[in-house]
Amino acid sequence: MLTRTKLPVRAATVTRSDLKSTTATNGKVEPQVNFEAHAPFAGLVKALYVHEGDAVPANKLLLSMGDTEARARLATALAALRGAQASYQAAMKGGTQEERLSLGSDLTRTQAELDQAQRDFASLQKLQSTGAASANEVAAAKQRVENSKNSLQTLQQRKTSRYSEDDLAHAKATLQGAQEGYASAQATLNQANVRAPFAGTVYSLPVSKTEFVEQGGSLLQMADLSKLQVRAYFDEPEIGRLKVGQPITIEWDARPTQQWHGHIVRIPSTIITYGTRNVGAVLVAIDDSDGVLLPNTNVRVTVTVANDPNVLTIPREALHLEQGKSYVYKIVNGILRRTPVTTGDINLTVVEIKSGLNEGDVVALGTTNAQPLGNDLAVNVVR
Repeated sequence: MLTRTKLPVRAATVTRSDLKSTTATNGKVEPQVNFEAHAPFAGLVKALYVHEGDAVPANKLLLSMGDTEARARLATALAALRGAQASYQAAMKGGTQEERLSLGSDLTRTQAELDQAQRDFASLQKLQSTGAASANEVAAAKQRVENSKNSLQTLQQRKTSRYSEDDLAHAKATLQGAQEGYASAQATLNQANVRAPFAGTVYSLPVSKTEFVEQGGSLLQMADLSKLQVRAYFDEPEIGRLKVGQPITIEWDARPTQQWHGHIVRIPSTIITYGTRNVGAVLVAIDDSDGVLLPNTNVRVTVTVANDPNVLTIPREALHLEQGKSYVYKIVNGILRRTPVTTGDINLTVVEIKSGLNEGDVVALGTTNAQPLGNDLAVNVVR
Protein backbone atom coordinates (compact mmCIF):
# COMPACT_ATOMS: atom_id res chain seq x y z
CA MET A 1 0.00 0.00 0.00
CA LEU A 2 2.89 2.35 0.78
CA THR A 3 4.36 1.81 -2.66
CA ARG A 4 1.01 2.33 -4.42
CA THR A 5 0.55 5.62 -6.29
CA LYS A 6 -1.72 7.92 -4.36
CA LEU A 7 -4.76 9.32 -6.19
CA PRO A 8 -4.90 13.10 -6.19
CA VAL A 9 -8.36 14.04 -4.92
CA ARG A 10 -10.36 17.08 -4.04
CA ALA A 11 -12.02 16.86 -0.66
CA ALA A 12 -14.56 18.65 1.52
CA THR A 13 -15.23 18.70 5.23
CA VAL A 14 -18.61 17.78 6.70
CA THR A 15 -19.97 20.97 8.22
CA ARG A 16 -23.11 22.34 9.72
CA SER A 17 -24.97 24.93 7.68
CA ASP A 18 -28.42 26.14 6.71
CA LEU A 19 -29.88 24.24 3.77
CA LYS A 20 -32.46 25.91 1.58
CA SER A 21 -33.91 24.14 -1.44
CA THR A 22 -36.16 25.76 -4.05
CA THR A 23 -37.73 24.82 -7.34
CA ALA A 24 -39.21 27.15 -9.94
CA THR A 25 -41.82 26.90 -12.66
CA ASN A 26 -44.34 28.98 -14.57
CA GLY A 27 -47.89 29.85 -13.60
CA LYS A 28 -50.88 32.01 -14.48
CA VAL A 29 -52.61 34.53 -12.24
CA GLU A 30 -56.35 34.12 -11.76
CA PRO A 31 -58.96 35.60 -9.42
CA GLN A 32 -60.01 33.65 -6.37
CA VAL A 33 -63.60 34.66 -7.15
CA ASN A 34 -64.33 35.53 -10.76
CA PHE A 35 -67.55 36.80 -12.36
CA GLU A 36 -68.14 36.24 -16.05
CA ALA A 37 -71.25 37.60 -17.76
CA HIS A 38 -72.47 35.91 -20.95
CA ALA A 39 -75.22 36.94 -23.33
CA PRO A 40 -78.45 35.21 -22.22
CA PHE A 41 -79.79 35.51 -25.78
CA ALA A 42 -78.61 36.73 -29.16
CA GLY A 43 -79.01 40.48 -29.39
CA LEU A 44 -77.51 43.97 -29.33
CA VAL A 45 -75.64 45.58 -26.47
CA LYS A 46 -77.95 48.46 -25.58
CA ALA A 47 -75.77 50.30 -23.08
CA LEU A 48 -72.42 50.13 -21.28
CA TYR A 49 -72.08 51.80 -17.89
CA VAL A 50 -68.40 51.00 -17.16
CA HIS A 51 -65.01 50.92 -18.85
CA GLU A 52 -62.35 48.26 -18.66
CA GLY A 53 -60.31 48.78 -15.48
CA ASP A 54 -63.12 50.51 -13.56
CA ALA A 55 -63.52 49.66 -9.88
CA VAL A 56 -67.23 49.16 -9.16
CA PRO A 57 -69.32 48.66 -6.01
CA ALA A 58 -71.60 45.68 -5.50
CA ASN A 59 -74.92 45.75 -7.41
CA LYS A 60 -73.81 48.47 -9.83
CA LEU A 61 -75.45 48.22 -13.26
CA LEU A 62 -72.65 47.34 -15.69
CA LEU A 63 -74.29 46.54 -19.02
CA SER A 64 -77.73 46.25 -20.64
CA MET A 65 -78.84 44.28 -23.68
CA GLY A 66 -81.85 44.94 -25.89
CA ASP A 67 -84.67 42.91 -24.33
CA THR A 68 -87.61 43.21 -26.75
CA GLU A 69 -87.52 39.57 -27.78
CA ALA A 70 -86.92 38.47 -24.20
CA ARG A 71 -90.04 40.38 -23.06
CA ALA A 72 -92.07 38.81 -25.87
CA ARG A 73 -90.91 35.33 -24.79
CA LEU A 74 -91.82 36.18 -21.20
CA ALA A 75 -95.34 37.24 -22.26
CA THR A 76 -95.78 33.98 -24.21
CA ALA A 77 -94.57 31.97 -21.22
CA LEU A 78 -96.96 33.86 -18.92
CA ALA A 79 -99.91 33.11 -21.21
CA ALA A 80 -98.97 29.42 -21.24
CA LEU A 81 -98.70 29.45 -17.45
CA ARG A 82 -102.14 31.05 -17.02
CA GLY A 83 -103.66 28.46 -19.36
CA ALA A 84 -102.00 25.58 -17.52
CA GLN A 85 -103.16 26.94 -14.18
CA ALA A 86 -106.74 27.18 -15.43
CA SER A 87 -106.63 23.65 -16.84
CA TYR A 88 -105.21 22.24 -13.60
CA GLN A 89 -107.80 24.03 -11.45
CA ALA A 90 -110.56 22.79 -13.74
CA ALA A 91 -109.27 19.24 -13.46
CA MET A 92 -109.10 19.47 -9.66
CA LYS A 93 -112.64 20.90 -9.39
CA GLY A 94 -114.24 18.69 -12.03
CA GLY A 95 -114.36 21.20 -14.87
CA THR A 96 -114.53 24.90 -15.58
CA GLN A 97 -117.08 27.11 -13.86
CA GLU A 98 -119.25 27.13 -16.98
CA GLU A 99 -119.06 23.34 -17.22
CA ARG A 100 -119.92 22.96 -13.54
CA LEU A 101 -122.91 25.31 -13.85
CA SER A 102 -124.13 23.45 -16.92
CA LEU A 103 -123.67 20.10 -15.18
CA GLY A 104 -125.57 21.36 -12.14
CA SER A 105 -128.45 22.48 -14.37
CA ASP A 106 -128.48 19.07 -16.07
CA LEU A 107 -128.55 17.33 -12.69
CA THR A 108 -131.50 19.44 -11.51
CA ARG A 109 -133.41 18.84 -14.72
CA THR A 110 -132.71 15.10 -14.75
CA GLN A 111 -133.69 14.79 -11.07
CA ALA A 112 -136.96 16.53 -11.87
CA GLU A 113 -137.55 14.20 -14.81
CA LEU A 114 -136.89 11.18 -12.55
CA ASP A 115 -139.31 12.45 -9.92
CA GLN A 116 -141.99 12.97 -12.57
CA ALA A 117 -141.34 9.56 -14.13
CA GLN A 118 -141.66 7.87 -10.71
CA ARG A 119 -144.96 9.67 -10.06
CA ASP A 120 -146.28 8.70 -13.47
CA PHE A 121 -145.25 5.12 -12.93
CA ALA A 122 -146.96 4.98 -9.54
CA SER A 123 -150.17 6.44 -10.99
CA LEU A 124 -150.23 3.98 -13.87
CA GLN A 125 -149.73 1.10 -11.46
CA LYS A 126 -152.89 2.18 -9.56
CA LEU A 127 -154.83 2.61 -12.78
CA GLN A 128 -153.72 -0.82 -13.94
CA SER A 129 -155.18 -2.34 -10.78
CA THR A 130 -158.59 -0.93 -11.72
CA GLY A 131 -158.20 -1.82 -15.38
CA ALA A 132 -157.83 1.81 -16.49
CA ALA A 133 -154.25 1.36 -17.77
CA SER A 134 -152.70 -1.34 -19.89
CA ALA A 135 -149.62 -3.39 -19.07
CA ASN A 136 -147.76 -1.79 -21.96
CA GLU A 137 -148.37 1.68 -20.53
CA VAL A 138 -147.02 0.59 -17.15
CA ALA A 139 -143.96 -1.05 -18.71
CA ALA A 140 -143.24 2.11 -20.71
CA ALA A 141 -143.49 4.24 -17.56
CA LYS A 142 -141.15 1.89 -15.71
CA GLN A 143 -138.64 2.16 -18.58
CA ARG A 144 -138.78 5.96 -18.36
CA VAL A 145 -137.93 5.72 -14.64
CA GLU A 146 -134.94 3.48 -15.38
CA ASN A 147 -133.72 5.79 -18.14
CA SER A 148 -133.93 8.82 -15.83
CA LYS A 149 -132.06 6.95 -13.08
CA ASN A 150 -129.29 5.99 -15.53
CA SER A 151 -129.01 9.57 -16.78
CA LEU A 152 -128.85 10.92 -13.24
CA GLN A 153 -126.19 8.38 -12.24
CA THR A 154 -124.07 9.32 -15.26
CA LEU A 155 -124.30 13.00 -14.42
CA GLN A 156 -123.39 12.36 -10.78
CA GLN A 157 -120.32 10.36 -11.85
CA ARG A 158 -119.29 13.24 -14.11
CA LYS A 159 -119.55 15.58 -11.15
CA THR A 160 -117.49 13.50 -8.72
CA SER A 161 -114.93 11.82 -10.99
CA ARG A 162 -114.91 13.52 -14.36
CA TYR A 163 -111.11 13.30 -14.67
CA SER A 164 -109.03 10.16 -14.17
CA GLU A 165 -105.77 10.02 -12.19
CA ASP A 166 -103.86 10.09 -15.49
CA ASP A 167 -105.76 13.23 -16.54
CA LEU A 168 -104.89 14.92 -13.24
CA ALA A 169 -101.24 13.87 -13.49
CA HIS A 170 -101.03 15.22 -17.04
CA ALA A 171 -102.59 18.54 -16.00
CA LYS A 172 -100.15 18.82 -13.08
CA ALA A 173 -97.12 18.04 -15.28
CA THR A 174 -98.29 20.61 -17.82
CA LEU A 175 -98.56 23.21 -15.05
CA GLN A 176 -95.07 22.41 -13.72
CA GLY A 177 -93.62 22.69 -17.23
CA ALA A 178 -95.32 26.05 -17.72
CA GLN A 179 -93.99 27.29 -14.36
CA GLU A 180 -90.44 26.28 -15.28
CA GLY A 181 -90.79 27.91 -18.69
CA TYR A 182 -91.97 31.16 -17.13
CA ALA A 183 -89.16 31.10 -14.51
CA SER A 184 -86.60 30.51 -17.28
CA ALA A 185 -87.99 33.36 -19.38
CA GLN A 186 -87.97 35.66 -16.34
CA ALA A 187 -84.36 34.71 -15.50
CA THR A 188 -83.33 35.36 -19.11
CA LEU A 189 -84.92 38.80 -19.00
CA ASN A 190 -83.23 39.57 -15.69
CA GLN A 191 -79.84 38.65 -17.20
CA ALA A 192 -80.32 41.33 -19.86
CA ASN A 193 -79.23 43.82 -17.18
CA VAL A 194 -75.83 42.80 -15.81
CA ARG A 195 -75.06 43.96 -12.27
CA ALA A 196 -71.90 43.55 -10.19
CA PRO A 197 -72.40 40.64 -7.76
CA PHE A 198 -69.66 42.03 -5.49
CA ALA A 199 -67.27 44.96 -5.28
CA GLY A 200 -64.36 44.55 -7.68
CA THR A 201 -62.70 45.62 -10.92
CA VAL A 202 -63.92 45.10 -14.47
CA TYR A 203 -60.80 43.70 -16.09
CA SER A 204 -62.22 42.46 -19.40
CA LEU A 205 -64.86 44.17 -21.54
CA PRO A 206 -64.74 42.65 -25.05
CA VAL A 207 -67.98 44.25 -26.37
CA SER A 208 -69.04 47.75 -27.34
CA LYS A 209 -72.35 49.57 -27.48
CA THR A 210 -74.73 48.46 -30.31
CA GLU A 211 -72.53 45.40 -30.96
CA PHE A 212 -74.42 42.21 -31.80
CA VAL A 213 -73.55 39.29 -29.52
CA GLU A 214 -74.46 35.66 -30.08
CA GLN A 215 -76.18 33.76 -27.26
CA GLY A 216 -73.54 32.67 -24.76
CA GLY A 217 -71.00 35.21 -26.01
CA SER A 218 -68.73 36.86 -23.44
CA LEU A 219 -69.89 40.27 -22.23
CA LEU A 220 -67.46 41.12 -19.41
CA GLN A 221 -65.33 39.76 -16.58
CA MET A 222 -64.74 41.24 -13.16
CA ALA A 223 -63.02 40.20 -9.95
CA ASP A 224 -61.70 41.45 -6.63
CA LEU A 225 -58.06 42.03 -7.64
CA SER A 226 -56.98 42.09 -4.00
CA LYS A 227 -57.82 38.38 -3.80
CA LEU A 228 -55.80 36.60 -6.47
CA GLN A 229 -54.22 33.19 -6.80
CA VAL A 230 -51.75 31.51 -9.13
CA ARG A 231 -52.24 28.20 -10.90
CA ALA A 232 -48.65 26.93 -11.14
CA TYR A 233 -47.57 23.95 -13.25
CA PHE A 234 -44.86 21.79 -11.66
CA ASP A 235 -43.19 18.93 -13.54
CA GLU A 236 -44.18 15.48 -12.37
CA PRO A 237 -40.86 14.56 -10.62
CA GLU A 238 -41.08 17.67 -8.43
CA ILE A 239 -44.61 17.12 -7.14
CA GLY A 240 -43.55 14.69 -4.40
CA ARG A 241 -41.64 17.48 -2.63
CA LEU A 242 -44.59 19.86 -2.53
CA LYS A 243 -46.75 20.37 0.57
CA VAL A 244 -49.65 22.61 1.51
CA GLY A 245 -48.37 25.75 3.25
CA GLN A 246 -44.92 25.89 1.61
CA PRO A 247 -43.87 29.51 0.91
CA ILE A 248 -43.92 30.83 -2.64
CA THR A 249 -42.21 33.76 -4.35
CA ILE A 250 -43.91 35.21 -7.44
CA GLU A 251 -42.18 37.30 -10.13
CA TRP A 252 -43.65 39.05 -13.17
CA ASP A 253 -41.47 40.14 -16.09
CA ALA A 254 -43.54 43.32 -16.48
CA ARG A 255 -42.41 44.37 -12.97
CA PRO A 256 -38.87 42.91 -12.72
CA THR A 257 -38.01 44.75 -9.50
CA GLN A 258 -41.11 43.65 -7.61
CA GLN A 259 -41.95 40.35 -5.91
CA TRP A 260 -45.11 38.92 -4.41
CA HIS A 261 -45.43 36.19 -1.85
CA GLY A 262 -47.85 33.38 -1.22
CA HIS A 263 -48.24 29.80 -0.09
CA ILE A 264 -49.50 26.51 -1.53
CA VAL A 265 -53.16 25.88 -0.70
CA ARG A 266 -53.77 22.83 -2.90
CA ILE A 267 -51.46 20.22 -4.37
CA PRO A 268 -52.23 18.26 -7.56
CA SER A 269 -54.73 15.41 -7.52
CA THR A 270 -53.78 14.25 -11.02
CA ILE A 271 -51.19 14.72 -13.76
CA ILE A 272 -52.11 16.60 -16.92
CA THR A 273 -50.41 17.34 -20.23
CA TYR A 274 -49.35 20.97 -20.49
CA GLY A 275 -47.77 21.57 -23.87
CA THR A 276 -45.00 18.99 -24.04
CA ARG A 277 -44.77 18.55 -20.26
CA ASN A 278 -46.44 16.21 -17.79
CA VAL A 279 -47.32 18.49 -14.90
CA GLY A 280 -49.49 18.88 -11.84
CA ALA A 281 -51.51 22.07 -11.31
CA VAL A 282 -50.74 23.62 -7.90
CA LEU A 283 -52.98 26.33 -6.46
CA VAL A 284 -51.10 29.19 -4.77
CA ALA A 285 -52.79 31.88 -2.67
CA ILE A 286 -51.15 35.32 -3.02
CA ASP A 287 -50.69 36.80 0.45
CA ASP A 288 -49.76 40.36 -0.53
CA SER A 289 -51.81 41.02 -3.66
CA ASP A 290 -51.88 44.79 -4.16
CA GLY A 291 -53.92 45.23 -7.34
CA VAL A 292 -50.82 45.42 -9.54
CA LEU A 293 -50.86 41.80 -10.66
CA LEU A 294 -53.55 41.26 -13.31
CA PRO A 295 -55.63 38.18 -14.08
CA ASN A 296 -54.30 35.94 -16.87
CA THR A 297 -50.73 37.26 -16.58
CA ASN A 298 -47.91 34.71 -16.84
CA VAL A 299 -45.60 34.66 -13.82
CA ARG A 300 -42.60 32.76 -12.50
CA VAL A 301 -43.20 30.83 -9.29
CA THR A 302 -40.47 29.69 -6.91
CA VAL A 303 -41.35 27.38 -4.02
CA THR A 304 -39.14 26.75 -0.99
CA VAL A 305 -39.37 22.97 -0.51
CA ALA A 306 -36.79 22.85 2.30
CA ASN A 307 -35.40 25.39 4.76
CA ASP A 308 -33.38 23.48 7.37
CA PRO A 309 -31.17 25.42 9.82
CA ASN A 310 -27.91 24.04 11.21
CA VAL A 311 -27.86 20.60 9.60
CA LEU A 312 -24.92 18.40 8.57
CA THR A 313 -24.14 18.96 4.91
CA ILE A 314 -21.71 17.83 2.24
CA PRO A 315 -21.28 19.00 -1.34
CA ARG A 316 -23.68 17.22 -3.68
CA GLU A 317 -20.66 16.12 -5.72
CA ALA A 318 -19.51 13.85 -2.85
CA LEU A 319 -22.69 11.76 -2.86
CA HIS A 320 -22.88 8.49 -4.80
CA LEU A 321 -25.86 6.25 -5.48
CA GLU A 322 -25.87 2.55 -6.27
CA GLN A 323 -28.99 0.36 -6.44
CA GLY A 324 -30.98 2.97 -4.60
CA LYS A 325 -28.50 3.26 -1.70
CA SER A 326 -26.44 6.38 -0.95
CA TYR A 327 -22.79 6.38 0.09
CA VAL A 328 -19.71 8.59 0.17
CA TYR A 329 -15.95 8.00 0.22
CA LYS A 330 -14.70 9.17 3.60
CA ILE A 331 -10.96 9.85 3.85
CA VAL A 332 -9.50 8.11 6.91
CA ASN A 333 -5.70 8.41 7.39
CA GLY A 334 -5.21 8.99 3.68
CA ILE A 335 -7.34 5.97 2.66
CA LEU A 336 -10.79 6.03 0.99
CA ARG A 337 -13.45 4.25 3.01
CA ARG A 338 -16.81 3.62 1.33
CA THR A 339 -19.35 4.79 3.91
CA PRO A 340 -23.17 4.36 3.65
CA VAL A 341 -25.13 7.49 4.51
CA THR A 342 -28.73 8.51 5.01
CA THR A 343 -29.64 11.74 3.26
CA GLY A 344 -32.30 14.37 3.91
CA ASP A 345 -33.11 17.46 1.90
CA ILE A 346 -31.06 18.34 -1.14
CA ASN A 347 -30.56 21.36 -3.37
CA LEU A 348 -28.38 22.14 -6.37
CA THR A 349 -25.12 22.30 -4.38
CA VAL A 350 -25.38 20.51 -1.01
CA VAL A 351 -27.00 17.46 0.59
CA GLU A 352 -28.24 17.03 4.16
CA ILE A 353 -26.67 14.03 5.95
CA LYS A 354 -28.88 12.47 8.60
CA SER A 355 -26.58 9.57 9.52
CA GLY A 356 -23.26 7.96 8.54
CA LEU A 357 -21.00 11.00 9.00
CA ASN A 358 -20.00 13.38 11.77
CA GLU A 359 -19.11 17.01 11.72
CA GLY A 360 -15.43 17.40 10.76
CA ASP A 361 -15.23 14.20 8.69
CA VAL A 362 -13.52 14.62 5.31
CA VAL A 363 -15.11 13.20 2.14
CA ALA A 364 -13.68 12.88 -1.35
CA LEU A 365 -15.27 14.86 -4.17
CA GLY A 366 -13.35 13.40 -7.10
CA THR A 367 -9.91 12.93 -8.57
CA THR A 368 -7.98 15.58 -10.45
CA ASN A 369 -6.64 13.07 -13.01
CA ALA A 370 -10.03 11.62 -14.06
CA GLN A 371 -9.38 8.30 -12.29
CA PRO A 372 -12.38 6.72 -10.53
CA LEU A 373 -12.64 6.62 -6.77
CA GLY A 374 -12.62 3.22 -5.06
CA ASN A 375 -12.72 1.66 -1.65
CA ASP A 376 -9.37 1.27 0.20
CA LEU A 377 -7.44 3.42 -2.31
CA ALA A 378 -4.71 5.69 -1.00
CA VAL A 379 -5.24 9.34 -1.77
CA ASN A 380 -3.46 12.63 -1.61
CA VAL A 381 -5.76 15.57 -0.89
CA VAL A 382 -5.17 18.44 -3.30
CA ARG A 383 -6.00 21.81 -1.85
